[in-house]
Amino acid sequence: MKFIEGGICAVKGVRAGGIKPGKMGLAIIQAEGNAAGVYTRNKVIAAPLVVTREHISKTGRLSGVVVNSGNANAFTGVQGLADARIMASSLASKLDVSEELIGVASTGVVGRKLDTGWITAHIDEVLESLGEDADASMSAARSIMTTDTVPKEIAIEIDCGIRIAGIAKGAGMIEPNMGTMLAFVYTDAEVHPDVLQSCLTVAVDKSFNMIVVDGDTSTNDMVLVTATGQSGIIPEVSDIQAGLDYVLTELAKMIAVDGEGATKLIESKVTGAATEEDARLVTKAIVRSPLVKSAIFGQDPNWGRIVVAAGYSGANMDPEKISLSFSAGTEVVELVKDGEVVRNDEETLSQLKAIMAEDEIYIITDLGMGDKSATAWGCDLTYDYVRINAEYTT
Repeated sequence: MKFIEGGICAVKGVRAGGIKPGKMGLAIIQAEGNAAGVYTRNKVIAAPLVVTREHISKTGRLSGVVVNSGNANAFTGVQGLADARIMASSLASKLDVSEELIGVASTGVVGRKLDTGWITAHIDEVLESLGEDADASMSAARSIMTTDTVPKEIAIEIDCGIRIAGIAKGAGMIEPNMGTMLAFVYTDAEVHPDVLQSCLTVAVDKSFNMIVVDGDTSTNDMVLVTATGQSGIIPEVSDIQAGLDYVLTELAKMIAVDGEGATKLIESKVTGAATEEDARLVTKAIVRSPLVKSAIFGQDPNWGRIVVAAGYSGANMDPEKISLSFSAGTEVVELVKDGEVVRNDEETLSQLKAIMAEDEIYIITDLGMGDKSATAWGCDLTYDYVRINAEYTT
């Protein structure tokens, strides 16, 4: 497996483009092939997701995706559904394909009517800009950004010869439970829709479902994968799974580190759990905790907040068995071993403070209850998070 240049356009059969003249943006990705999707678990589900899920469930394929930023088209009722269908039909007519072969996605403010006139007026402009190079992929990635500070894309080639690539957006309202996050993933492998769906579901569970910025689950979270088949290679399912796992995990980490106002990436690994679910509960409780996130932002070595988060997570645990350490990637500072505080002197706290000053912080928690583990990613909670969300629509 190796990194390659080109973003989603490194995958054979993918053309992309986008515009972002202001708060509104529009992207189009043209790629014909078998498709699958994973969607938000929020009970308030945005109109574009309703339409896209309906289309993929009927056909198992996509010919293109149209995405707007600046308006989520969520909690917009019957009109919202009609507007999502207008987006799909507008692109379908331009590509001369069935409307049911178009995926639709939106991101932005919830509860406001979508300006479909702006979208239909700019479709031709985006279509004329479609390309198959790195710039085309980047333009699509930039056009779907909202409060993101950087575009998010990755492309890899697996040893068997297939390529898998993706773009994503997300910086706030992030705790996907398939936060506002979108991802569009492509491969040139030949893959049956059922295999795509199975592998995508597993990959999302390991990646996007394990990131937390602020604990809010968006109405618009959606991950789509399309297999163009243009490599002519039918890979082993294990290769598809490994590739999707890697691409989605890297995109998930990009979202976490770009959390609204964030300055640090937090990786929380929990080992020694009785069940995988227990490990997931504890590790996500840690990266979700406002107290933990605030302490890391302020470089306050208040490590007891980790133990507290583990205790209220709902997981099966025994405080007399827990172990805890921190690292910045090299030196490890052990704080708790089998329920006993092993180091809490000024030198240790100074070392911990220095670790918290780094850009990436690793928290390792061993529950001592079994052999299951899980990893989650998050970011610190800063003053800017409050400012950004206090001023989101103004």
